[in-house]
Amino acid sequence: MEERASNAADSMENLPCRTDNATSGSKLSIVEEKEEDDCQGLWKLPVESSVRRRECGRCGRPQKVCLCPFLPVHSLEVSTCLYIIQHPAEESRVLRTVPLLAACLPEEKCKVLIGRRFSEDRYPELASVCRNPNTLILYPGAGAANLEDVELNFPNPCIIIIIDGTWSQAKDIFFKNSLFRIPKQVQLRTSLSSQYVIRTQPTNACLSTLECAANALAIMEKNNDIKETILRPLQALCSFQLQHGAQIHHSKEHLLKNGLYDKPMPKNKRKLRRMELLVNNVKI
Repeated sequence: MEERASNAADSMENLPCRTDNATSGSKLSIVEEKEEDDCQGLWKLPVESSVRRRECGRCGRPQKVCLCPFLPVHSLEVSTCLYIIQHPAEESRVLRTVPLLAACLPEEKCKVLIGRRFSEDRYPELASVCRNPNTLILYPGAGAANLEDVELNFPNPCIIIIIDGTWSQAKDIFFKNSLFRIPKQVQLRTSLSSQYVIRTQPTNACLSTLECAANALAIMEKNNDIKETILRPLQALCSFQLQHGAQIHHSKEHLLKNGLYDKPMPKNKRKLRRMELLVNNVKI
C-alpha cells in the first residue's frame, strides 16, 4: 500500500512539470504568431526591382557616360578588315575597348569571334581567312616581323587578326590553335607606349586591343588620322575614369624597375625568370 501511495505521489509531482511545458509551449507559439504578425507589414512593403543601367547601342557604355561624342560621326572608310579573336572573359569586363573599336569601323570591317578554341571544322570561314595569303596575325614574338617593314603590295585588301584578352589568355589562344600559326606573324614597334592607363600592362610597350588596331590600320591605310580618330574615345574613357576616382596604373615593368612592386614574388621559376627579364636581366 505504501509503495502504491508513493507511486501516486510521484505521478502527482510530475503533473506540474507537464503543465509547465505546455504553458511554455503556448507562450512560444504566441511569440511566433506575434513575430509573424509583425513581419506581415514587411511583406507589404514595395520592393524595388534591380534595373540594369541602359546602355548606348553604339559605344556599349551606360547612357550617362556615353562616349559617342568622341566617336566619328560616320564609320571610317578602310580597306583593311579586322578579325578580333576575343577571349570569353573579356565580354564581362566593364572597361573593354573592342566595342569602341567596332563603333569606329563598318560592321563588315571589324568582325568579333568569341572563344578559346577554334577548329577548322567549327570555324570554316576563319580557317579560310587564315589560309588567305593576304592575312596577317598581330602577335609579338621572336619570329614576328615589324608591321611597319612588311611589304604592302597585296593584290587584294589585307586582313589582320588580333587576339583580345590578357597577355596570358592571348598566349594560350595563339599557341593552342594551329590555325593562328598559318598567317604571317607581325608585331608593332616596341617604342610605342600605351595610353590605356587605367589598366595594368606587363610592360611599357604593351598596348590594348584598340591601340593595336588603331596603329595597324594607320600603317596599312597609310593614314595617321585613322589612329587619332580611333584613339579619341579611349582617351576620353581614361580621362573620365581618372576624374571619378580611378588611379593611373603603371606597367609591371615600371613597378619592378622602380622598386614599387608590392606583391609577393612568384615561387615558380619560370614566372620569376620572366619578371627578371622585365628589369633587363637584373636579379630581383
